[in-house]
Amino acid sequence: MDNQASDSIKQREIVFVEMHPDPNQAQTAAEHLSQIDGILDAHAESPTQLRIRYHVLEITLEQIESALTEAGFHISSRLIHKLRRALFYYTEEIQRANNGCPQGESKCTRQIFINRYQQINHSCRDGRPGHWRKYQ
Repeated sequence: MDNQASDSIKQREIVFVEMHPDPNQAQTAAEHLSQIDGILDAHAESPTQLRIRYHVLEITLEQIESALTEAGFHISSRLIHKLRRALFYYTEEIQRANNGCPQGESKCTRQIFINRYQQINHSCRDGRPGHWRKYQ
């Protein structure tokens, strides 16, 4: 179980473009991201490089980067960064799907517990079909 929990903690790097009105985008982004649920750590390694740690079952890299883009940050669009991001997006969505998280839902751990609860046999449930329960 501990291994599965450590697999869901991701550490990624976000690179910003150099030409931006805010010369220290990484530090500004780290301050904004530190208040979001699911993000464990965010710190700037350089003015354009941000290192983040987050729980993939609560939030994905794609959601983080789209939120940063909407907030006005400019993420690097160099080919190597695009390829790396596409790979991370794909693997995180596969991992979330394997854990029972629907695509696009950010807080799916609650859904996992709900599904597990529904599958457990509880003695207070009536196993008869609906039309038999109404028959008297």
